[in-house]
Amino acid sequence: MNTHADAILHDKPTSVGALLNWRAEKTPNSEAFRYPDGNDVWQSLTWAQARQRVHEVAAGLLTLDVGQEERVAIAAPTRIEWVLVDLAISAIGAATTTIYPNTAPDDFQYIVAHSASQVLVAEDAAQAAKLEGGEAQVKAVILLEGEGDGERTLSWRQLISRGKQRLAEQPGCVDAARDGIGLDSLATLIYTSGTTGRPKGVELTQRNWIYEGFAVEQLNLIDFKDLQYLWLPLSHVFGKCLLAIQLAIGFASAVDGRIDRIVPNLGVTQPTFMCGAPRIFEKVRATVLSSNSTGLKGNIARWAFAVGKQSHPYRLAGRPLPLPLRLQYKVADKLVFHKLRERLGGRMRFMVSGSAKLNQKVQGWFYSAGLLVVEGYGLTETTAFSFVNLPVEPRFGTVGKVAPGSEVQIADDGEVLIKGPGVMRGYHNADDMTAEAIIDGWFHTGDLGELDAEGNLTLTDRKKDLMKTSGGKYVAPQKVEGALVAAIPFVSQAVVVGDGRKYISALLTLDADNVKRWAAVNGMADADYAEIVASDKVHQAVQEFVDRANESLERWETVKKFVILPQEFSVDEGEVTPSMKVRRSAIAKRFSDEIDSMYEREPDDE
Repeated sequence: MNTHADAILHDKPTSVGALLNWRAEKTPNSEAFRYPDGNDVWQSLTWAQARQRVHEVAAGLLTLDVGQEERVAIAAPTRIEWVLVDLAISAIGAATTTIYPNTAPDDFQYIVAHSASQVLVAEDAAQAAKLEGGEAQVKAVILLEGEGDGERTLSWRQLISRGKQRLAEQPGCVDAARDGIGLDSLATLIYTSGTTGRPKGVELTQRNWIYEGFAVEQLNLIDFKDLQYLWLPLSHVFGKCLLAIQLAIGFASAVDGRIDRIVPNLGVTQPTFMCGAPRIFEKVRATVLSSNSTGLKGNIARWAFAVGKQSHPYRLAGRPLPLPLRLQYKVADKLVFHKLRERLGGRMRFMVSGSAKLNQKVQGWFYSAGLLVVEGYGLTETTAFSFVNLPVEPRFGTVGKVAPGSEVQIADDGEVLIKGPGVMRGYHNADDMTAEAIIDGWFHTGDLGELDAEGNLTLTDRKKDLMKTSGGKYVAPQKVEGALVAAIPFVSQAVVVGDGRKYISALLTLDADNVKRWAAVNGMADADYAEIVASDKVHQAVQEFVDRANESLERWETVKKFVILPQEFSVDEGEVTPSMKVRRSAIAKRFSDEIDSMYEREPDDE
């Protein structure tokens, strides 16, 4: 018996729908959500107002005969309507099936059919059109944008109108519909975008979400008065987990999933914390580095970040800076660092990175500027949050300690095993895969890691991703890829190859905006993207950066050759999953000629 987990769940609401009611009754007049309207003017909802809107949507779903644990699929980017629909589904005891907006039609239809979703909520008609040919069991489609026919296809307005009418006739219908739903009831189906084969449907229960919310509350990581900037895809477990945490703690969230609006919106909303995937932090760093790469401005920025790096040991240990360093840091802050913090709203207390391993150099770069990025870890199968590095005691390079009420073990082969209330019920309609993944209550993550004396977890790589060179040396590709991304300011993606080969090579893609900035200050202002990528000048620059990255790697890990690809890896081509995880086998197959070209004449030194 896990007494700590039992204590976390004791006297707590037994469903997300009940949790919303609890929050709205506890802090009815506090801000719940902030969101941009059609004119990009930010609007606000209190918790009482949010519950009212949710109940209107929920009653609308009841007019479509959505029953307990029946699935409603949502295919839309992060926006306030996504939040309201998801909470409405929970409010009547139904279950959400999440679908990435960029999911290809074939997988889209598979997820809807496999989940047995009865209703589809789509961003617009184009998104709904992906269902064509696979809509047999779907009885209604709801469009967040556009008009419906009022029968099988409803507009957002039509759904709410029907809901208001149902509430007028039956005021208590929403809560009544949830009667009997408890902790073990199905709440969500999230399909993992597996790197091979069809996605697997992960069954998450009401218990999973309630536990996540109140486990984070125990950590005192986030305060009731905080403001979150929520841009993460809510179709991903990381983004959706943040909703459960918000309900438990009661802070407000500014919601807008448009990636190109993140930086401008941070300046407007001035949040106190934000969660993101490593790619966002890498992109911010790369943009700053490529913008300040030459001249006096570049020299000042490099000096400032060098000073910032010197400050790390003192600040991380809570010790005062020596007087000379303190004076230098004050100048660096005035000239460089505070400007970066202001661009991010000026109130950011911390940021959390998850979904993939954060490069320590990127983390250190932000810390130099007075911006703390801590790392967390979890999987869809563990409801996102299993470990987190606390801002009060950051341990760079680790993902922190296991969540309250959960347990961790390191298997003999180095695999991380997790047990606790966050672990999924199982894979949907796949008992064999469930039995393989969960043994004696322990979920086998597929990730390799180590625990230090204080219980902090350091992740090393994916168990199945380890490569072995023809010389018998094991190489963790994520380590090498992380070094490349950290060293090359305008790289967007790096994929390491070399399994069974004599040495390690890499496929690289470049960020169009950042490499154009670099080109503009390196005598190629008039060149287009294709010309830049193919130029000797950019290859020479990349080689210098690769050499720099190699300095941080073991001899057998170093990248001997690389190819710059003319475009980024894409979901449409099957090279990455909708959550941007690399499909290594697909990439190896598609770019086999490019890979082979790097091994036509193998160096003899390995």
